[in-house]
Amino acid sequence: MDAQGRGRADDIDPADQWVLNPNTGDYELRLQSSAPQSAVPGPRSRRTAGAAAPPRGRTAPGRERKGTPEEAPAEPAVPGPRRRRAPEGPPPGRRKGRPKKSRGKKILLWTGGTMAFLLVGTSAAGYLYWRHLNGNITSVSDDGAGTGGFSKDRAINVLVVGTDKRTGDGNDGYGDSDSPGHADTTVLLHVSKDRTNATAMSIPRDLITDIPDCPTEQEDGSTKVIPGTLATRFNESLGQEGRTPSCTMRTVTALTGVKMDHFMIADFNAVKTLTTAVGGVDVCLAKDIDDPDSKLKLSKGEHSIQGETALAYVRTRHSVGFGGDLSRIELQQQFLSALMRKLKSNDTLTSPTKLLKLAEAGTEALTVDSKISSITKLRDLGTELGKFPTKNLSFTTVPVADNPAEKVKATVVLQEAKAKEMFALIKDDVSLTAVKQEKKKEKAAEAARLKGSKADPADVRVRVLNGGAVAGSAQETLNWLQLEEGITKSENAGNAGAALKKTTVEYAPDQADQARRLAGLMGLSGSAMKPGKSVTNSQGLPAITLTLGEDFKGAGVSLTTPSTAPEDVEKSTADKVECAK
Repeated sequence: MDAQGRGRADDIDPADQWVLNPNTGDYELRLQSSAPQSAVPGPRSRRTAGAAAPPRGRTAPGRERKGTPEEAPAEPAVPGPRRRRAPEGPPPGRRKGRPKKSRGKKILLWTGGTMAFLLVGTSAAGYLYWRHLNGNITSVSDDGAGTGGFSKDRAINVLVVGTDKRTGDGNDGYGDSDSPGHADTTVLLHVSKDRTNATAMSIPRDLITDIPDCPTEQEDGSTKVIPGTLATRFNESLGQEGRTPSCTMRTVTALTGVKMDHFMIADFNAVKTLTTAVGGVDVCLAKDIDDPDSKLKLSKGEHSIQGETALAYVRTRHSVGFGGDLSRIELQQQFLSALMRKLKSNDTLTSPTKLLKLAEAGTEALTVDSKISSITKLRDLGTELGKFPTKNLSFTTVPVADNPAEKVKATVVLQEAKAKEMFALIKDDVSLTAVKQEKKKEKAAEAARLKGSKADPADVRVRVLNGGAVAGSAQETLNWLQLEEGITKSENAGNAGAALKKTTVEYAPDQADQARRLAGLMGLSGSAMKPGKSVTNSQGLPAITLTLGEDFKGAGVSLTTPSTAPEDVEKSTADKVECAK
């Protein structure tokens, strides 16, 4: 108690105020009828006229803080309809029904499948003190670097970045004390359009890449263009020269060709608070580790780690693998898998205490883009991201190799061929795991379009349009078709009326053999073939239409993307427990 007779906020555990009502299956806020003020931060409840309210945070003498199912609940201190008191028992002559699933439990179910940081960013949203959590969220403009926000009818791409910026107590021994922070750990999370699978691709901090010019909103509302830098470390895309997360978004898009929908940034404190909130994360070591740099000292075997130990674990690198950043990335991926399994466990999802702590830790630890700067928006994003099962979340790393220009190896460069293949898989929404829920009928129908006879090249009439490729592509393709492939009945029809992401061939039913011949030459998949109507060429004869999209790579270059990931792609899945080596 303080001098004014007010109870301190830390005298009461807010989670103790939530009690399971066995008659409804709901968790309800239980306080004394004379004390409707909730200990949970949020909007104040209304008092009955003439009733005196007790001091804030104080419980009536002689009563325990935790309520019982028989007590009448006070009005919840969260937005939503007022709960009615549960009946004492079932009506005469009727059997007591099975408790129905509450809205709160449904929310817990959809938050259960979201990737580590994103999951905790939405845990208990709509269930506990909504407005208080909104006030915890820190947001930064994406400066137009993103898509403008995710959509339910397409794949979702979120950039998750861990910085080495020193914030909070106890972090003096970590990171660069003279720096505003770097993009120390970066993960591109891609969730498929059908929400059956996801890929988490790590980008090494020491990767040599180009950072583009970055228009950045300043504190006074003006915009400043921060000049780009050629051939520098990827981690310089954040914090340095005044660069904000939007610059990291632009750098990732320039590197991969994948445009981000959102970003989430976490610092050292995020690892400590989130692991503490869930009561520790289970990890496994294949050997003893004693790393004075990260301050990690653990014996071989299984451990439950949280707080400072968890932070030391994700920061160690000299004691695992080859002692470099790539070995640390592998360790961090195993840690994220373990954290996600813990978040999805019944031990977490059925504990109001843990959910309350997760809600606080998640909203306070993360900085997000302004498009998802409220609990409502985070909930909507979490609903979509929570649909894929853990076994279909694959972790992988951008294919890289040691920088050949260095005698002492400190940085890495892209393995160009493998990296392009990896980026194409993400852009074209191809899973790294076998997904049973795949739309087999649609895939079969697309594949069937490629089967059948093919017309002789001399009998193919085609109009070539540019619908998004670089200027001159239509003429380049026309020359290639006529001079190298023998399709002489072809013509350049100029620019298409609308831009297309992907190259297509449109044809009438009686022109399918011509379309198959052209698709074979272009390396087009069945999804690129669009049955429709024929058009008339400049000579008044029926022709098929080839429209070059943004994916066009040059005349004669195949546009087919593998329907499955290559066997040699290095990956791990979030449902498997692996020991760090």
